[in-house]
Amino acid sequence: MTRRPAALIALAAAVWLSAVPALAAEAPAPAKPVDPARFYTGRWLEIARLPMGLTDGCVAGWTDYTRRPDGKVAVFDGCQVGVPGGKTRSIEGTGTLLDAGSDNATLKVRYPFFITWTYQVLDRADDYSWFISADPKFEKLWIYTREVPSPETLAMLVARARALGYDTGRLEFPAQPPL
Repeated sequence: MTRRPAALIALAAAVWLSAVPALAAEAPAPAKPVDPARFYTGRWLEIARLPMGLTDGCVAGWTDYTRRPDGKVAVFDGCQVGVPGGKTRSIEGTGTLLDAGSDNATLKVRYPFFITWTYQVLDRADDYSWFISADPKFEKLWIYTREVPSPETLAMLVARARALGYDTGRLEFPAQPPL
């Protein structure tokens, strides 16, 4: 009889974990290597993201990457509050490639106040016009492009994120500046 409660607990845990894939799985491995000189430079526009408190009210978001002489990456994340052109909210950090010399797709960024996030580039365009990024725990997801995408390109990017295993029904599409 003592086995029955343990078996029920194990069964309940398995059912719960299968219903919560973000806790049961890890993000897929990056699909392609990243050329740091092409990727970690310039401005990327945040086109879609999974919800999180940190970005509540943020629209027209972006990330600026600048390669530093020491091999690290200066990261400047920003958005506008409420509407494109609104007040700017921003934070700066320093990124370190965790897989430098291999696929260069994993960046650990240290922000002020001891905040550290690790990002993986799960997929990207061959011409570096878009990328899909996530954290290794399968909890956060972002879609970035170099320009505001057409509806067709956005649909393709959402389909690609879905194919990677993400719940794209939860994606937020923050307002972008006018073309």
